[in-house]
Amino acid sequence: MLTIYIQKAMSKAVYEKLEDGTYCGEMPDCPGAIAFGSTLYECQRELRFALEDWLINGLRHGDEIPVIDGIDLNPKEAAVA
Repeated sequence: MLTIYIQKAMSKAVYEKLEDGTYCGEMPDCPGAIAFGSTLYECQRELRFALEDWLINGLRHGDEIPVIDGIDLNPKEAAVA
């Protein structure tokens, strides 16, 4: 499920070519997941790493993780009997 979440999130990434010819990529649904690269491919690769780190840290600290295309990675409360 995590791999599918990352793939779906990456499909929503936004890239911009900067004035110096390098690239910047970010995830609008995941604030702070941003990366730079000298080529678009390098930027995409770095953004995937940034997203993975962002998710791990968010889950570790109990942050709300955005639901993307119906995939919800947020921990569920256990039912109390």
